[in-house]
Parts: sequence; structure tokens; C-alpha cells
Amino acid sequence: MEKPRTRFTTAGDVAIAYQVVGDGPVDLIYASGWLHNIDLVWEHPGYNRFLSNLAEKCRLILFDKRGTGMSDRDVGAPTLEERTDDIRAVMEAVGSEKAAIFGVSEGANMSTMFAAIYPERVSSLTLIGCYACRKWKPDWPYGMRQADFEKMVKILEESWGDLGEFLTMRMPSVAHDPAEIAFHNRLFLHSGSPRTAAKITRLNYELDMRPILPSIQAPTLVLQSRGDRSVSTEEAEQLAKAIPNANLKVLDREDHLPWIGDVDMMAKYITDFALSSSEPRPSHRVLATILISDIEGSTEAAAKMGDARWREVIDAHDTAAARAVTRYGGTLIKTMGDGILATFSGPSRAVECARELQREAAHLNLSVRAGVHSGECELRGDDISGIAVNVAARILDVTPGDACHVSSTVRDLTTGSGLEFTPAGTHEFKGVPGTWELYATV
Repeated sequence: MEKPRTRFTTAGDVAIAYQVVGDGPVDLIYASGWLHNIDLVWEHPGYNRFLSNLAEKCRLILFDKRGTGMSDRDVGAPTLEERTDDIRAVMEAVGSEKAAIFGVSEGANMSTMFAAIYPERVSSLTLIGCYACRKWKPDWPYGMRQADFEKMVKILEESWGDLGEFLTMRMPSVAHDPAEIAFHNRLFLHSGSPRTAAKITRLNYELDMRPILPSIQAPTLVLQSRGDRSVSTEEAEQLAKAIPNANLKVLDREDHLPWIGDVDMMAKYITDFALSSSEPRPSHRVLATILISDIEGSTEAAAKMGDARWREVIDAHDTAAARAVTRYGGTLIKTMGDGILATFSGPSRAVECARELQREAAHLNLSVRAGVHSGECELRGDDISGIAVNVAARILDVTPGDACHVSSTVRDLTTGSGLEFTPAGTHEFKGVPGTWELYATV
């Protein structure tokens, strides 16, 4: 297939490069792994055949994530929240209301988060060579230890342009083919700098997607190569177990990259699943970030000011709060006399909004505290409910005045945003199982 035309749209103020190929009955969005360049991949025979097979059955939509390839490069270390928004921007640019999505390697992170936030827009999800967490943790023995990770990143940066060992891990079946090695070195050189590669690698290392996975409602197919040296079969098994409607298919192959080896088989798995999935069922459950705020000492302040003056202050507070929520792309669910309840599609926006609320409150001589948590919510008309709302409320209960405390889920998902946090203790909440690590914004 001839190389298609590359077009551009914007996500915020960032230019995102995308292509549309084919006119099949189902939109199929490809979220690529790590570094990528949609202009260059068509020059590789296997990659061209892989994409052409997909485009024969579906309307294939592929794009370069912000910071890589043909998209804007100078964007720092994009957060998962920002990369997820790239999918939304591309869907709007091509007029796609809903789509099947397939993510490869790190592309699964943005795919799964998008599916959890926008369940009505995802008909199915295919995840290839994917993982839930890269970092070793006491409850996650599949991850990489910090020292080993730092060593890997150093080698990656020093060998940029000559990634022999790195490529051998990801495509062992062609590791001794000079043409394959040369092409993939060129692909990565045209996709990002060694600094960009290191930044994105560090971002992925800090992400823990496990709290997000139970919120995914779309039918999901997890494809895993049995001999994959980058992602183990055990990791794929854990991923599939955590997603409610997921099935795992272990393939007798060793390459991590789906465009290496039997590309016809890989493309068929993807298109068959995309074409067989039914329309997304109407759902009132979504992944959201909840912000709850409260004016410290509101009863005493009201008594001191008197009813008339207090009402003026509260009206000014509510107006400023509504303005801040709108500015950060949130939804104001309700005001509660001395605080607000709002939802956001991403956690960094919620935290930034909480900080602005506190700044605005200070101008009114008020002290505002805030609690933030990301989790699954139940939509009930103009209101919301669910355990995630309860957790956010419990976080608020233990947050002192002028502070914003967040859950570990929020802290993990804002990696790369520039937000800084300090530990705020471990807590047990009434009616909520488990212990909760909280963090205070700096």
C-alpha cells in the first residue's frame, strides 16, 4: 500500500500527526508503543503489510503520540492524561464517534485509560505485549528493580542510534538481519532523541495501571507472544484477570513487535475481534477524578460575619469555583454550602483546579482544603455516586486546612506533570476496604 497522507490536528496547543487508511465498517485506532513515526513505518515491508491488512477490513486510524514522530516534539515528558487526550483529539478530527482500539506495549496504557474514561466511545480493546506496571513493588514481583532500570536507561541513552541489544530483545526472530536492525535504528532516530526516549521510559516505569483496569467495560482481547522477552506471560495473565471482560490469547511466537513475523496472523486477530464486537452498551459507570473541597471553619466564620455578609462571601466562592472547574475542563456536580464536588477526565487537571480554588479562597480570607481521588463512578442524572466518591470524601476528612491531599492512584497517574507530592500518611477509612497511602501537594 502507498504511504497515506499525513494530516494534523491539535490536542490543546499540541499538534498531533495522524493518518486515515481504508473505509471499512469499523473504525480501528492504533495506539503505538514507545517511539513511533507514522511517515516512516510504511517503508518497512512487514509493517506496511501489517497496516495494509488492517486497512482492508477496517477504517484504520493511526497517529504519533505527542513528543514523538511527526507530532510536536518539544512537549517535555507527556503525562498519561495528555497522551490519552491525543486519542480523543484524533477521533474528533476524523469524525469518529466510537472505535475499536488496539494498543501495543506502552500504547496499552493510554488505550485502557481512554476506554475507562469514555466507555461509550470504545467498542472493543485489543492489547498486544502489554503490562499493568513496570516497577517492582512488594505486591508486584513482575516489575524491574530500580537499580536494573537505571542501568537500562543509561545503556539506552548511550547506544541511541545503535540499539542492537534493545532490538534483539524485542524482535529476536530477525535479530541477525542487518536490514531489519538498520531500519529500526532509523525508525527510532526519526521518532525521538535519546533524551525523549529516556523521559518516556521513566514515565512508563512510574505508572501503575492496576487501579484503572477494573473500570474497563469494553470487550478486551489480550494477545501475548509466548517467547516475548520484554513482557512475560505472567504479566499478560495478570492484565487479563484485572479487566472484567478480557480474554487472553497466548501465541506461539517470540517477537514483541506485531509487525515482525507472521503479520497476516496478527492483523487477522485484531480485525476479527474488532469486527465481531457488538455496539458498546449504554453505561452509567465511568472512570473519573473526583475533587471535593471544604471551607475550613465555615460555621465559625458564618457566625462571625453574619448571614448577609457570609452569603456574599459564599456566592463569590462558588462563582470562583465554577470558573476554575470550567477552566480545567471539569464538571461541577454541585456546591455544598461550604465546598464543591466536581469531576475531571484526568487527575492533574483536578489537582491544578484544587490549587486554584485555594488561591481564590485566600483572596476572600477563606481557608479551603481539598481531597482528590481517581476511580470508577456511577452517573445518576446530574449527580454521581460510588466508592470513588466515598474515598475522595474520606480523604477530605483527614486533610488539614489549606492543604490538598490525593490518593496514591492520583499521584501515580500524574507522573510527568510537574506536580510534586510529599507523603501524608497511611489511613484506614470507615466503610472502605484496605489501607490508603495519601500524598500532599507541594
